[in-house]
Amino acid sequence: MSSLKFYITCLSVLLISGCTLFQPFVDRKRNPGTSDISKLYRGSSKPNAPVICYNPLFTDDNELQQMADDVCKTEETGDRAELQEKNYIDGKLLLPAKARYLCVKTSMENSEEQKNESDTGK
Repeated sequence: MSSLKFYITCLSVLLISGCTLFQPFVDRKRNPGTSDISKLYRGSSKPNAPVICYNPLFTDDNELQQMADDVCKTEETGDRAELQEKNYIDGKLLLPAKARYLCVKTSMENSEEQKNESDTGK
């Protein structure tokens, strides 16, 4: 195979795959057929602490926050996610960054206090 054909083939594969190579994802996969709860999931993400792999060139912070909030609400471990840390060059080749979150529950008292403060202008 000549080098020209090789480069054309590689370029075609990249063009066909498009932007799907750069879509962020939650680093958690289910291990089917496992009865041991400690081995049920693979990946660094936990139900109360989602970890999202992403490429900082194609994904903004708002999208990451929304994904983490969705995980917390789906797993019923919190109302929202708080960013703990971001690591660069810690993931895969095309998605080299990881954002680690922690699910937290918003108490009713805090949300009522914030509402009252915004109403009074404090």
